[in-house]
Amino acid sequence: MKKHILCSLCITSLILSISCSKDEPISAAPQISEAVDEQLEPLSLSEINLIIEEELQSKGDFDWNETSDWVLWSALQHAQGVLTIGYGNDKNDFANKNSESHLATKNDILALVRKTEIKKDKGSEKEIDILLYEDEYLTVIDVKATQLETVIELRGNADIRYLEPAGYPLNGSNQSKSALSSSGCGFDGQNVASTDYTTIQPNAKMPWNFALHNIDDAWAYSTGSGVTIGVVDTGLSSSQSLLGSNFNNGYSSSGRTVEKYGVYVDSFWPWSRKTDGPNDKCGHGTSMAAAAVAPRNDMGLPVGVAYRSNLISYRASSDVLLNGYHEQRGVARAITELGARNDVKIVSMSMGYVFSVGRIKDAIRYAYGRGKLIFCAGGTSTTFTNFVGVVFPASMSETVAITGVEERNGYRECDTCHKGGAIDFTIIMERASNKHVPTLGYYNGTEDYVGGSSVATASAAGIAALVWSKNPGWSRTSVLNKLITSADLYPNKSGSYGWGNLDALKAVQ
Repeated sequence: MKKHILCSLCITSLILSISCSKDEPISAAPQISEAVDEQLEPLSLSEINLIIEEELQSKGDFDWNETSDWVLWSALQHAQGVLTIGYGNDKNDFANKNSESHLATKNDILALVRKTEIKKDKGSEKEIDILLYEDEYLTVIDVKATQLETVIELRGNADIRYLEPAGYPLNGSNQSKSALSSSGCGFDGQNVASTDYTTIQPNAKMPWNFALHNIDDAWAYSTGSGVTIGVVDTGLSSSQSLLGSNFNNGYSSSGRTVEKYGVYVDSFWPWSRKTDGPNDKCGHGTSMAAAAVAPRNDMGLPVGVAYRSNLISYRASSDVLLNGYHEQRGVARAITELGARNDVKIVSMSMGYVFSVGRIKDAIRYAYGRGKLIFCAGGTSTTFTNFVGVVFPASMSETVAITGVEERNGYRECDTCHKGGAIDFTIIMERASNKHVPTLGYYNGTEDYVGGSSVATASAAGIAALVWSKNPGWSRTSVLNKLITSADLYPNKSGSYGWGNLDALKAVQ
């Protein structure tokens, strides 16, 4: 079975790679004097990972702000010394207004870092270039920092919202990180069984689960016209014309548009800036865009939920597991750029991580503050890591968290799907036969099956587009409330499945 069918947020290897001894748990950092003990040794990867694992087990999340100076400094030694700094007057001061106050705060922070990071060469002192990246939309900068004194000084600064070791390798060595680079990826399509679709005009395949959510009946009221969905993922295939030059094929010929952007930098080096373009090199992003907006075509291929909606695709990551510096920075940039656009109403992101990332959290809040309805995958992995519950950023209150459930009476999460109190809605996407949802394939003329909370998220975003298209003057709150009140379990919210299965027909009536 293809990886991107069962591993939409494949995080098992992260925890399996933690192999340190638990005989002497690390519960506290040593006392660090103002003079800074130059003999202090950094913790090993396995020691830091144990701290992270214990926090995830006990709290369901991990926050670098709650660790000691010693732990954070140790993590920097394993993260190429790249320190992400979120600054501002308070925790809600995350939007970069380019004000004199923000500029002064940023310059003061950089001056402090330069002072503590000065390199001494034969008794002479020379400054080093420590600024690696400055966010255009957020009060976030990345600096090169390796000194314990830098961490201590910054943590004493009232204008610092958070400090994080950017792209800390929770999975372990560079070798194991490389092994994870295909998480959720796959290119080879599958022939869709005749029992898993219905042929509809003008010769498109409607996936089996659409009728279970009354999507086909909802099309009599709305097809998503006039609504733009931004898909933050691994990009779009240049070999799938139905998501390119033939985007208006068949019944989708309504003048809708597709845009492609690439903000992911495929490099080990944190100072690299050249992106590798908008084209999908994983397969996951193509599948998600197809599930949401693939045209109601005349080529005998699967249709998407909102087949007349516009699409903006971002290649923001190499795969669905946001464990690298450039992946986290790419996703944050994609979300903020979509947030800044007036024509975007919905953002769909079927990717995530096992704990929160400050810059992505800021980006989500930025887009949310501009009225975007943001759908995120609740998590897809093996049973071993389901203790994490709903993964980040679906765990945020600003996002709409989606998970996948089986085709059955009652509710049961799909074989690899997460559930929990942060889930808002569910999509039926797994059959008793273990077959999933048919979508367009990576290449022209091909089709595929896609599963997990990933396809559930893209499908939910498509249903929201139907509602917003039917009611173009509505706000995000109005659209979300309509989804809630028309969902299967309303008015009784489940502690594991939220408001339950979405009903597209009720939502557009």
